[in-house]
Amino acid sequence: MDWLSDIDDLCIMLCTAPDQQTAETLARAVVGDGLVACVNIIAQVKSIYRWKGKVCEDGEQLLVMKTSKARLVELSARVRALHPYDTPELIATPLSGGWAPYVDWVRSETR
Repeated sequence: MDWLSDIDDLCIMLCTAPDQQTAETLARAVVGDGLVACVNIIAQVKSIYRWKGKVCEDGEQLLVMKTSKARLVELSARVRALHPYDTPELIATPLSGGWAPYVDWVRSETR
C-alpha cells in the first residue's frame, strides 16, 4: 500500500511566465528557498485570456509547483516579488492522492 489518498497538507500551485528564462529564474528561486520540492516547466503553452476588456493571446511557460499548504502564502509572495506580470497566475489545487515515497519527499523538502 504505497498509495496515499486524501492528502490534506500538500498542493500544486500553477503559475505562468512569459518566457523560459523567467520560468527558470522563478523555479530556481522557489526551489532554492525551500518553498517547493519541485517545479516542472511546461514550455510553449498558449494562453488565451481576457485582460482589461480585450481578448489576448500569448505564448507562455507553465510552472507546476509541488508544495505544502503551509508554504502557500510565502510561495505566493516570493513569486509575486520576482514575477514581471502585474497580476501573475497563482492557482493552488489540493492533492487527492499520491505515491507515498514521493509525497513524503515533498513534505520533507517543504518543511
